[in-house]
Amino acid sequence: MKSSTKDKIKGAMDQAKGGAQQKAGRATNNPEMEDRGTANKAGGKVKEKVGDVKKVFGK
Repeated sequence: MKSSTKDKIKGAMDQAKGGAQQKAGRATNNPEMEDRGTANKAGGKVKEKVGDVKKVFGK
């Protein structure tokens, strides 16, 4: 599997994990968990974009 594809998959998984953490944090009124979820979601978006850039440059 190409490196760009791996980055995109990892990014999508992190976004899903972050979204679940955000919802769990809201449901349990836990702002710290919600913030961690937001950070994971943002990190996942970055990983996906890194995968896109690698794909464009053929790495």
